[in-house]
Amino acid sequence: MTQADKSRNTPVDARATPDDDSPDARVRAICAYIDANLDADLSLEALAQRFYLSPYYLQRTFKRLMGISPRQYAEARRMARLKDGLRTGQSVTQAIYAAGFNASSRVYERADTHLGMTPTAYQQEGAAMTIVYSVVDCPLGRLLVAATERGICRLDMRRSDETLSQRLHVEFTQAHIVRDDEALHEMVQQILAHLEGWQPHLNLPLDIRVTAFQQRVLDELRRIPYGETRSYKQIAEAIGSPRAARAVGNACNRNPVPIVIPCHRVVHSDGSITGYAFGPEVKKQLLDTEEAHKPPSEEG
Repeated sequence: MTQADKSRNTPVDARATPDDDSPDARVRAICAYIDANLDADLSLEALAQRFYLSPYYLQRTFKRLMGISPRQYAEARRMARLKDGLRTGQSVTQAIYAAGFNASSRVYERADTHLGMTPTAYQQEGAAMTIVYSVVDCPLGRLLVAATERGICRLDMRRSDETLSQRLHVEFTQAHIVRDDEALHEMVQQILAHLEGWQPHLNLPLDIRVTAFQQRVLDELRRIPYGETRSYKQIAEAIGSPRAARAVGNACNRNPVPIVIPCHRVVHSDGSITGYAFGPEVKKQLLDTEEAHKPPSEEG
């Protein structure tokens, strides 16, 4: 049986043609298929055949809406599954193949870009690392700030102290994590002053690991002036991917150090406030504080 014959015998729902055949709906369907079938043939040709599209149209439309190609999206999703496997105790080999990679060499070739280290080192994330954290009151509730010797690695809010601590331990399963309010006092005080509106600019050391695309987005977020906003579309245009507004939104949602990197300054094109890790009401409060304390304009 040829590959084409196999494809014809595939259940209809696996070759999804959405009722809404708009480009957005088609790309969402393709993303959903990739997410559920990371060990399948996800080549451009295979996807095009499965979704009754030409390879050229699929590639162009997917990249226009997502900011990355289907291949890059599939690789990112495989890397995300690999991270999950490594964090939950799978061996490196098990995690690599469970994530849909058919050769470990491919993972190691891309490890520095996607993991910031080799899979073995990632599996032992923080094994030789000490992370200190502090939990304090802030205008938005309880605030956790965590840092390595290199800089802040995590900022979390709006939960109980126990939940904040648990979330930190889940993220850095092998690290030696200790609470040390004194060690982080200076950095925490700067963040608190910022949240109160008295310190508009934060320039704190960071120790975060993100993908190359996320890094481009986060770098652009840091360029947004205090008291101003940009739309997801404007950020996408600024990083040279004008059709990647949705991918920009995803990168903002995965920001490991909100506040320090001000993802709250990104809003929809119509000015509406949604899509924030701590809820739209917190996002609005942050923006209102900045509006009330932003430096006076030098114009005129």
